[in-house]
Amino acid sequence: MIKLSGIKRVFHVGGEEVHALRGIDLAIEAGEYVSIMGPSGSGKSSLLNLIGLLDRPNAGRYELDRRDVTGLNDDELARVRREKIGFVFQFFHLVPRLTATQNIELPMVLAGIDPVERQRRLATLLAQYGLENRAGHRPDQLSGGQCQRVAIARAMSMQPGVILADEPTGNLDSNTGKEVMALLEGLHHAGGTLILVTHDRDLGARAHRRLRLVDGELAGDERDV
Repeated sequence: MIKLSGIKRVFHVGGEEVHALRGIDLAIEAGEYVSIMGPSGSGKSSLLNLIGLLDRPNAGRYELDRRDVTGLNDDELARVRREKIGFVFQFFHLVPRLTATQNIELPMVLAGIDPVERQRRLATLLAQYGLENRAGHRPDQLSGGQCQRVAIARAMSMQPGVILADEPTGNLDSNTGKEVMALLEGLHHAGGTLILVTHDRDLGARAHRRLRLVDGELAGDERDV
């Protein structure tokens, strides 16, 4: 499903070149549960952003569902990203002035989903994530756990095959973090591909496949037998 070949990413900071990714070769099959770990500055978020089509490599080839997406223009990237990938971030990235319902609905509105279908999906998602009594609340009226549930529901609104989670429990207390991980792992158990970036070794160890990045290079790739 995801195939990276010779992926390089270079940033220019203060007149210097920073090599965030140095020739990454990686294949992730549909339905895998993968964690990406490594020290700060190792390239974890750079790799996740490239997989999520939020950034472009300086060199290499990226195939998603056997399609070369490396050279797509911005509009094409946005369409593929919207249709195939869901994002869950540490700081939720909800729109402050929108209610929980409106935040969940936003990707569907942008995609032009029929209003009747939007309402059907919204009702299902609000019930699935225990948000029915918070549907009309804005993010500043929600707890951190509720905000993250809204973010997960929004990520699932377009029914993507891939979920990318960047430190999804990093802004939550331990009990709420466990609840959020149970929701994300439930998406994997339902057949989705879950890719998790984390600094937490215990959290990363829950994945069935564990990647380790060091200085922009893939230094480890462990799988459960």
